[in-house]
Amino acid sequence: MLYHILAVGDVVMEPGLRHLERHLRPLQKWKAIDFTVVNGENAAGVGLTRDQAERIYDAGADVVTLGNHAFGKSQIADFLEDAPWLLRPANYTGRAPGRGCGVYDLGGVRIRVLNLIGRCDLSWGADNPFTAADRNLERGQAELTVVDFHAEATSEKLAMGYYLDGRVSALWGTHTHVPTADERVCPRGTGYITDLGMTGSIESVLGIDPRQSVEGFLGGLPGRYRAPEGPAKLQGAIFTLDSATGLCTAVERIDVR
Repeated sequence: MLYHILAVGDVVMEPGLRHLERHLRPLQKWKAIDFTVVNGENAAGVGLTRDQAERIYDAGADVVTLGNHAFGKSQIADFLEDAPWLLRPANYTGRAPGRGCGVYDLGGVRIRVLNLIGRCDLSWGADNPFTAADRNLERGQAELTVVDFHAEATSEKLAMGYYLDGRVSALWGTHTHVPTADERVCPRGTGYITDLGMTGSIESVLGIDPRQSVEGFLGGLPGRYRAPEGPAKLQGAIFTLDSATGLCTAVERIDVR
């Protein structure tokens, strides 16, 4: 049986949250989506609050993943322990609250969702994501497995794609907020895209007010992140997965404005 899995790129601040709330369920209906994973680590700019996590979940997400800003808002720590649908990177230290991998029911089929963080240019003291993937793929039973790899370097994401090709159903990259045009099914059957893009303001620099970003590059003090008002976009990808093989048959990029 074929299942349509929607992966949504990093939700950035209030414009991204509002756009997700407005467009996610119509998109799910239009594309006959069976399961949705949304990266929410920038909902507050840096991190997310419990209220923001619940808004993403209520908007239609089945799982909310995080990344290098997982603990940007310290109050999320307790909620990470309570909400099985909220994942932080699995290769964070074992002392970190929450979990990085979960198995969920998909109407008789089980889907494993694994959240990992890269180490190239992300100095967060994380364990090796490649060996962390090995460990987590040995835990529990699931017919389908998808991976949100939150990483900076395209080379690290591509390497992970080849490393897990044929071992997971789909792998997508998050973090850089710019969608890549390399969606494909890898040689051994894993669906792949280097980066989903983001859900946030169109006229922005990665979801942030352009004037603020320019000021920072000029050497000024831009202050707290601000999201510009105006039209927003929802970017991501749909992976068509075959439960009989556990592999991917098609990948489609999504951009809803």
